[in-house]
Amino acid sequence: MLLGLREFRAEHEPEVGGVVAGEADVAVGHADQELQRAGYRVRGTVRSASRASQIAETLPGVELVEAGLGSDTGWEAAVAGCRYVLHTASPFPAGTPKHEDELVRPAVDGTLRVLRAAAASGVERVVVTSSIAAVQVGNSGRLLTEADWSDVAVCDAYEKSKTLAERAAWDFAAEHPDIEVAVLNPGMIIGPLLRAEAGTSVGGIRTILAGDMPGVPRLNFATVDVRDLAVAHRLALETPEAAGNRYICAGDEISFPEMARILAGRYRVSTRALPDWLVRLSARFNTDARTAVRFLGREERLTAAKAERELGWHMRPVAESLLDTADSLIRLGLVDDPGAPRRAAA
Repeated sequence: MLLGLREFRAEHEPEVGGVVAGEADVAVGHADQELQRAGYRVRGTVRSASRASQIAETLPGVELVEAGLGSDTGWEAAVAGCRYVLHTASPFPAGTPKHEDELVRPAVDGTLRVLRAAAASGVERVVVTSSIAAVQVGNSGRLLTEADWSDVAVCDAYEKSKTLAERAAWDFAAEHPDIEVAVLNPGMIIGPLLRAEAGTSVGGIRTILAGDMPGVPRLNFATVDVRDLAVAHRLALETPEAAGNRYICAGDEISFPEMARILAGRYRVSTRALPDWLVRLSARFNTDARTAVRFLGREERLTAAKAERELGWHMRPVAESLLDTADSLIRLGLVDDPGAPRRAAA
């Protein structure tokens, strides 16, 4: 043990109940790296010890402990001696689950499991990674802030899981004043991958590069770069005033056709916007299209002004994030290189 280094613990929880937790998979490695650069000793959890060697290859210096959100086993050891906890894991499905409890129960119970272990161990602060899914559902037509909450009556299973898990975290904090809680609400997480596992959150970029569809649906998303989100996690730990606050971490909304046009500056990809009626027709036969239909016409208008003002947090340009995401997908062999765009002869 090196004396003088601040202690921290983060989670590696890429799967919960067999559902790929894309947010955690994309974000956690960058959070670990950010914290190590800042001088923290980092301990991470893995759902299965069999994954430890694979994760350790991309995260040297991180101590790994086996602990899953579905069981109390391992959490006492995971948080022992730690000053802070970063809770990021939650199931993020590629499609619609058969029953909402496949997502809701792991999200809520897992969050409370981590918080209970942290409180029992004397952890000073827990930063919970929630989502704008806990902010925006049922609140369209205006600019949303941290004062807004999603209406669970109109949420899908994933949105409901994030909303109820965050509500549970705040209820726990109210009942346990000795432990501080802060919450981050990121938008769609993009940015470079550290290993060859592409979660749901970068699936749209992968689809554009792969050319799996004749065009791109007119879906709008407020995004955040995984590297900027990692900085937000560190700032939420270190800023005294962050305790008891939630922070939206998302930029201005951008549509898939706009993303495609940015990518088309470097790669040969389709920039054609698919008409909504065609996406709805495709939904009869294609599970990805069925997921997309729910988002047609939906706005994602949120402001990160609070995080900028109170944490001193800033985001990089979305074009940089998109191109770095694409480069990593190709470099890691998760999608074939579509080639450079064809240029007209002079």
